[in-house]
Amino acid sequence: MADNRAIDALYEENRKFAPPPALVKSAKTNSDEIYTKGGDFQAFWEERARPLPWKTPWSRVLDWSGAPFAKWFTGATLNVTESCLDRHAAQTPTKVAYYFEGEEGDSRTITYSDLLEEVNRFANGLAELGVQKGDRVAIYMGMIPEFPVALLACARLGAIHSIVFGGFSPEALADRINDAKAKVVITCDQSRRKGQTVDLKALADTALERCDSVEHVVVVARTGAEVNRVPKRDVDYEQLVSRQKPIRAAAECSSEDPLLILYTSGTTGKPKGIVHTSGGYLVGATTTHQEVFDLKPEDVYWCTADIGWITGHSYVVYGPLANGATSVIYEGVADYPDKDRFWAIIEKYRVTQFYTAPTSIRTFMKWGKAYPEEHDLSSLRILGTVGEPINPEAWMWYRDVIGQGRCPIVDTWWQTETGHMMISPLPAVTETKPGSAPKPLPGISADIVDDDGNSVPFGGGGCLALDQPWLGMARTISNDPNRFVETYWARFSSPGEGRWRYFAGDGAKRDANGYFWLLRRVDDVMNVSGHRISTLEVESALVDHPTVAEAAVIGRANPITGQATAAFVTLKAGVKGNETLIAEVREQAAGKIARPASIVFTEDPPKTRSGKIMRRLLRDISEQRKLGDVTTLTNADVVQEITKRAQLQAKLEE
Repeated sequence: MADNRAIDALYEENRKFAPPPALVKSAKTNSDEIYTKGGDFQAFWEERARPLPWKTPWSRVLDWSGAPFAKWFTGATLNVTESCLDRHAAQTPTKVAYYFEGEEGDSRTITYSDLLEEVNRFANGLAELGVQKGDRVAIYMGMIPEFPVALLACARLGAIHSIVFGGFSPEALADRINDAKAKVVITCDQSRRKGQTVDLKALADTALERCDSVEHVVVVARTGAEVNRVPKRDVDYEQLVSRQKPIRAAAECSSEDPLLILYTSGTTGKPKGIVHTSGGYLVGATTTHQEVFDLKPEDVYWCTADIGWITGHSYVVYGPLANGATSVIYEGVADYPDKDRFWAIIEKYRVTQFYTAPTSIRTFMKWGKAYPEEHDLSSLRILGTVGEPINPEAWMWYRDVIGQGRCPIVDTWWQTETGHMMISPLPAVTETKPGSAPKPLPGISADIVDDDGNSVPFGGGGCLALDQPWLGMARTISNDPNRFVETYWARFSSPGEGRWRYFAGDGAKRDANGYFWLLRRVDDVMNVSGHRISTLEVESALVDHPTVAEAAVIGRANPITGQATAAFVTLKAGVKGNETLIAEVREQAAGKIARPASIVFTEDPPKTRSGKIMRRLLRDISEQRKLGDVTTLTNADVVQEITKRAQLQAKLEE
C-alpha cells in the first residue's frame, strides 16, 4: 500500500527551453541575481514600492505581529489611482491606455488623459449619489471601457468596490451585495456575448428585490435597449457623468485601507469575500506585471480575463495601468464571429504580450492551427497562461503555433487570495519546461508539504504552502476573520512556535531539478488502490496522444480500488472517435502513467462562463447520480449528450 500522506508524482517532462538570446540581451531583468536580492524579501519589496507616488512614507515595511493578519507599509498613505492615472496623464497624456474592441467590431481608443477625465467625472457622480470613503459599491458589468472606469472611480473616492462576474445569477449577485452591504450598484442595460445579449439590468433588478442596502443603481447604456427604471433609485450613467467636472482630488487612503472585496465562486456554502488593501496589493500587482512580462513602453499587452475575476483586477486594470501600459480590452468570445477572432485582434493591434487561460489554449488546439495561421502573429514577444495548470502538450502547441517557436511562455500560478502572481518563470532568466510554473518569484517563498506538514523532498508531491508573508496577501474574509484563519492558515501553521504557513488548497510536485508542477486542487486528487494520483497528470498523459485536444479526468467511486479513473476526452477537429481509438488512447495513457478505467469521447466538456471544466458534474454523470446545478454553464446543452455516451460506455464495459 502506498504512503497516503503525499501525492504520487508520476508524469515526467524533460524538455527544456532556454530564454531567447535576443530577449536576454534587451530585457531589464536578465540575471538570476534578482532571486538573491529577493531573499531579503522586505528590502526587495521596499525597493519596488519607492517609485510609486505615495502621499506619506511608511514607518515600517511589514508588521507581522498580528499574524496571520499582515500590515504592509504601515503609516503610509496613497491613492492607487494616482499611480495608475495621474502620473501617466501628466507625463504621457496621449499614450493609449486601452484599445477597446467590441464584439460586433466597434472600437474605441482611450488615452491616459481620457481615462483620468472619465474616472474623475464618474467619481464626482458617485459622490453626488452619496458615496464616500469606506462605502461599498457593487459592480456587475460586461467587458466595456466603463468597467475599469467604475473600479477606478471607486478607488478615487476611497470607496471599496466589489465586482460580481457578469455571468453570475441574480441569487449570487444578491448574496454578494448583501454580504458587502453595498450602497450603490453599477451595471449595464445589456452585455454582448457570442452575438446575443444578456439582460444585466433585468438580472440586477431581480437580485435587488432581496437587497436593502442599495440606494442607487447606475446604468451604463451598452446596447441602448429599453430597461426598467426605478424612480429615484436608478440613474443613467451618461446623464450623471456629463454634468460633472473632469477634476477630482484623490482621497488619501492608508496603505492598509481596503481597496476591494472579491468573492470566491461559492458553488457550495457561503461565498468568501476576500479583502485586499491598497498599498501592498498595488506594489505586488505592479511589480509582477512588469517583471513577468518584461514590459516596455512601446508594448501592447492583452490579458483576455474578464475584469470580474482577480486576473482582470490585477492584470487588466491595476498592474498594467500602474506601469503605464497600453492594453487591449475585448468584449466578446474567441469564436465570434469565427474561431480566429483572438488572432485577428492580435494582428490588428500588434499585441506583444498575450495572457490567457489553458482551457482556451486547449480549445484552440481542438479547432486547429489553420485559424491562427491566417493571421500575422509576428508582433508577439511573450505568451502567458493563467487560471489553472497547463498540460505539456498544450504548452508546446501554444509555443509552436501561436508563438511560432520564438516566444517564451510564462506559466503563472496565483489565486484570488494571493492578489498577484506567486510562481512563474521570468522570461529572460528562466529555463522553462512545458507544463511547469517552475519556481516562486523573487521575494516569494513556497514549499510542498505532506499531510503532516513535512517538506516533501525533490521528486515528490503534496500540498502547496506559502511560508512567508507577501505583498498582495488577502487580509481577511469580509465579516468572518475566524473563517479566514481556519480556511487558509490553520492546517499547516504552528502559532505557538511563531510559524505561519498558508495552505493554498492546491496539490503540487517538485521534480529532481526543484521545478514546481501545480496539480490542481487537492480535492481533484484521486485515491486509486492507495495511490494518490492527480487528475491533471492523467489528463496530461491523455493529451499527449496526437488525436486528443482536451481531457477531463475524475475519480469515480469503486468498491475494490476506492476510486477508478474516468476520462472524458475531446478530440481534435476532424477526428472521429471509435472503440479502436479508445483502446489506443487508453494504452498510451497506461504506458505513461495510469490506464483510465473508462474513456468517453465528447465534443466539449461542461464549462463555466470563466472556462473552467465542471468536474463535479462529470463525477455526477460517471456515478449516475442526479445532476447538480447546470445554470452556470456556458454550454449546458452538452450535459445530456455526455450522459448518454457515458451510460452507453458503461454498458459496453459491463
